[in-house]
Amino acid sequence: MSAADSAPQGAQFGVAGMGVMGAALALNIADHGFRVEIWDRHPERIDEMRQQHRHPRISGTGSLEEFVARLERPRRILLMVTAGAPVDQMLERLFPLLSEGDVVLDAGNSWFQDTRRREELCRSKGLNFIGVGVSGGEEGARHGPSIMPGGSVKSYALVRPVLEAIAARTDEGLCVTHVGPDGAGHFVKMVHNGIEYADMQLLAETYDVLHRGLGLSNDAIADLFSQWNQGIAESFLLETSIKVLRKKDPETGKPLLDLVLDKAGQKGTGKWTVQVALDLGVPVPSIASALDARNLSSMKDERVAASRKLKGPTEALSAEEKAQLAAWTHDALYAARVVTYAQGMRLIQVASQEYKWDVSLASMARIWRGGCIIRAKLLTPLREAFTQQPELPNLLVSDAFAPVLERMAPQWRKLVATATKVGIPIPVFSSSLAYLDSYRSPELPQNLTQAQRDAFGAHTYQRRDKPDAGFVHSDWNG
Repeated sequence: MSAADSAPQGAQFGVAGMGVMGAALALNIADHGFRVEIWDRHPERIDEMRQQHRHPRISGTGSLEEFVARLERPRRILLMVTAGAPVDQMLERLFPLLSEGDVVLDAGNSWFQDTRRREELCRSKGLNFIGVGVSGGEEGARHGPSIMPGGSVKSYALVRPVLEAIAARTDEGLCVTHVGPDGAGHFVKMVHNGIEYADMQLLAETYDVLHRGLGLSNDAIADLFSQWNQGIAESFLLETSIKVLRKKDPETGKPLLDLVLDKAGQKGTGKWTVQVALDLGVPVPSIASALDARNLSSMKDERVAASRKLKGPTEALSAEEKAQLAAWTHDALYAARVVTYAQGMRLIQVASQEYKWDVSLASMARIWRGGCIIRAKLLTPLREAFTQQPELPNLLVSDAFAPVLERMAPQWRKLVATATKVGIPIPVFSSSLAYLDSYRSPELPQNLTQAQRDAFGAHTYQRRDKPDAGFVHSDWNG
């Protein structure tokens, strides 16, 4: 028996790590009636929580041993520490203090294979481990995030009351569900972030087209976005863009956006999404293009130097293009978003089959409808599509979206052609359209690719006219 077993108990939930997200989650849990014990390796953060919030249901200690000892059995401990080695280090510190049946939740953005390994390790010690994807930022964590827990059904049952209490709520239900075994929750959160990369880039490209192409001011673009946000394009990221466009710098009075350097950072989940998609053979060009756009943005000095040598087009927009470009962009934005979500959902579907997770795509659409960063109106018909056809191979062929894409594609093509004509880069709009055209094409030119492979490397190919012949090789040089 550990020292913690004989100590007084009382708190119903523990939160380790009092950074921005950990503190917000602890307050959210306490607000819903649970007694919360908090811990951080920096004792001053515990003091800050006491002084700033004085929450009657939150107590804390700088001693990890005391922290564990003050929790009711089975202990439920949520880790909000930096992903990677710090999670493993925390587990190693906790193992001697925990007892059979206790639950540890990792709510950081952990690599899903690490989560699978940790879940297996904890299971071998009689402990429960849950990898929890949490989306919504500080505001969501404080008042209602979208929560994506992965682990055993038994483990989830032990924490379900708390997670359901703190999750966001919409007309479609709670924004939390048991995603699946071991790493399923963290995988889904990773893909959520990949979709987020592409959605953010689409909005950046939209802004660029309207700003550079039509010469609209930030306020004028915000006005247009506000109109769009009342219709099918409604989303949290569009709403956020409106706020960013309208914000003025208190020092200069200028639009604050104009003072932000055009170099976008990243924390790795977008890169992971593209890497896993390559491993599983799932094309995600929208997400990959968004990742490339961020990487290109970091090459600021090179881009400035290149602009002096590589001159772009000088052709101006026609009167019709000026009159219609905003409307074309609206339709292209919605259609490209649908394609982006289709890629993400397909990646989850394939991973679910590969790892035997049995993830419900309809449920993922429901829990993303509120609290999270990619929440948007289109998630409602997306959910309906996968509710009606759970095994739908691709969202693009659903009855909900196929007619919409067909109707909007002509405007989308006009946007891509017009932006290309005047030299405005729109990588995600372009790659998303190419994905749509490739997916809808019964014939692709990869017959030449495969013939080339056979010609220089004897990689063989299949004949159309002899499907039963298997793979054959030809002498292309004879």
